[in-house]
Amino acid sequence: MKKITLAFLAIVMLLPGLQAKEGMWIPILLGTLNEADMQSMGMRLTAEDIYSANKSSLKDAIVKFGSGCTGEIVSADGLLFTNHHCGYSQIQSHSSLENDYLTDGFWAMNRSQELSNPGLSVTFIVRIEDVSAAILNGLDADLTEAERAQKIEMRIQEVGDAAVQGTHYEYEIKPFYYGNEYYLFVLEKYLDVRLVGAPPSSIGKYGFDTDNWVWPRHTGDFSVFRVYSGPDGKPAEYSEENIPLKPKHYFPVSLKGVEQDDFTMVYGFPARTQEYLPSFGVEMVMNVTDPIRIKARDERLRVIDREMAASPLVKIQYASKQSGISNGWKKWKGEIRGLERDDAIAKKEAYEQEFMALVNSRADWKMAYGSLLSDYAELYKQVRPLTVAVEYFGETGYALEFIRVSQKMLEATRSWSSDETEQAAAKEKLRTFSQNFFKNYYAPIDKELTGSLLEMYHDDVPTSYRPTILNTIEEEYNGDYASYANWLFANSAFMNQAKLEALIDNFDPAAVQSDPAFELMMSFFQAYSAVYGQYDDLETRIEALHRTYMKAQREVFADKTFYPDANFTLRVSYGKAEGMKPEDGVTYKYYTTLDGVVEKYIPGDREFDLPQKLITLNEDRDYGRYGKNGELRVAFLASNHTSGGNSGSPVINGDGQLVGINFDRGWEGTMSDINYDINQCRNISVDIRYVLFVIDKFAGASYLIDEMTLVE
Repeated sequence: MKKITLAFLAIVMLLPGLQAKEGMWIPILLGTLNEADMQSMGMRLTAEDIYSANKSSLKDAIVKFGSGCTGEIVSADGLLFTNHHCGYSQIQSHSSLENDYLTDGFWAMNRSQELSNPGLSVTFIVRIEDVSAAILNGLDADLTEAERAQKIEMRIQEVGDAAVQGTHYEYEIKPFYYGNEYYLFVLEKYLDVRLVGAPPSSIGKYGFDTDNWVWPRHTGDFSVFRVYSGPDGKPAEYSEENIPLKPKHYFPVSLKGVEQDDFTMVYGFPARTQEYLPSFGVEMVMNVTDPIRIKARDERLRVIDREMAASPLVKIQYASKQSGISNGWKKWKGEIRGLERDDAIAKKEAYEQEFMALVNSRADWKMAYGSLLSDYAELYKQVRPLTVAVEYFGETGYALEFIRVSQKMLEATRSWSSDETEQAAAKEKLRTFSQNFFKNYYAPIDKELTGSLLEMYHDDVPTSYRPTILNTIEEEYNGDYASYANWLFANSAFMNQAKLEALIDNFDPAAVQSDPAFELMMSFFQAYSAVYGQYDDLETRIEALHRTYMKAQREVFADKTFYPDANFTLRVSYGKAEGMKPEDGVTYKYYTTLDGVVEKYIPGDREFDLPQKLITLNEDRDYGRYGKNGELRVAFLASNHTSGGNSGSPVINGDGQLVGINFDRGWEGTMSDINYDINQCRNISVDIRYVLFVIDKFAGASYLIDEMTLVE
């Protein structure tokens, strides 16, 4: 048998139909691009059932939850499901040593007990429109990138303002295919979102860091909120007069579950993918950006985890921070592993060779696109050292928590007024900031990380990109960064609440600017500004190449249907419930059960402890109507293409019913943001029956079950 070459594989990958389950599709295009394929896999809906601007459809039950997740409406009274980790910061904000809702869970047993969450919003999509012509037509090809961006921004404002004029709606217009198309999203944002329930972390975060991004998974990753409107049904700030939202659509909840090969669909807001990066970009991710982020977060997690383990208060204060740091850290490790195992760079290079062969076969293509890859190679070579500096700025200097205080004080000095009334208002804002900041701040963590992260930056970043403060530390402290950190924290007012508020009470811009923490921040900002100017110029040129390369691929490979990269806009992905074979001799079943949860149980362990009630319910097989054949399913795998932002997304069966809540990907497939492999990439969801079981049998909040529409 002849050996199949990578180039041949790249050609095969382009043939229509072979990647039907890959992709994050724009809802308004499902009718022309995906409906038939979805129905052939078991969907019994139409494209208009999924998205319609004129009648109720599934899209009317989907929300952007906060600034980084998805949620879904599950009752006629605005009840909302999302992930536990999506509601984590809200749960933490209500937690204290006396009422530790992170550890013990929280359940409102009636609506008067629901907890408000200032600053939290949910956003519905009213309609989507292709406005590419209005944004792009007539743009002069000779415009510089800056001039082009300015004209596009003006047109975006004109089109968007006209779309929502005379309404309470908002809008966003975003580029797709690297700016080759633009779509308008008309939005309705609700501002009163209340916490209804959350399981204890021993359920909602079961497995913590060890199981994160890993299958088999046994995490009940869900939380429950309710959306409120004003008495007129429109968005309103929190008020006791507000009423539960009456949605245009809400999901019926299936008790049937999913079986092997059942159709599944994920509907939500994936945040960011880069599926069309050239090989040079993939190499940069694998060998520069991801390793830097991992190294810096190794150190941050080392210190934070140790201090959280030693103090119940610090455990609450840093729970949300640690979760965010750890999530990215483990994702990037898996991303590198997956890209290496899938030989992603070689596959990209094979694809590029085939692309260039076709480009060179036509004179017009050769003229327009013949230098693309060589231009890429040169720009990525130039940007590489700057990328090192920019990534270390973000993961070391800017990762120090007191930098936030320094930034806030910088803003205050720049806007300080001679008017006494304005001064009093500015001081009050600073005091509020101080109280919020120190509520979740533990100075010993920040002090230790100041020493180790600044030393890391000094050692790993070229001299020409270092802040001058590092030279001072080398000279005056003989490179002893821990000693410098001790001096800094002893002499700055920014890391101590009493000192900071005394400084605020007697605010003097000159005194603020002479604080050593302020001086450190300014040294980093000045160095960063110098680096970022060069970096941004090169990135702008690379982005322009991306736009041209995307246009070229769609011309050269005209038979291939290209889906746009994720950009935190509403998308549909679809696949089926199925396991996988991650490596030789290993096969994953597509679901896990409560028996598996108990098998992992380690009494008193931070990650694998369990509530006794859950253990007893399992021992008694007291699953109610949520179990099946003597077992209770907890989570399942499916081949839906997901990304960050899809956390909390509904997993929907072929009849438009809710069967799960998406919360993760398998570690083997975290590379899917860059390189999707249908054989390795799986999304992980909590089975909706486990969610209902926890609400009903474990928490005793059966009144919530009563307001849902359950389908047997």
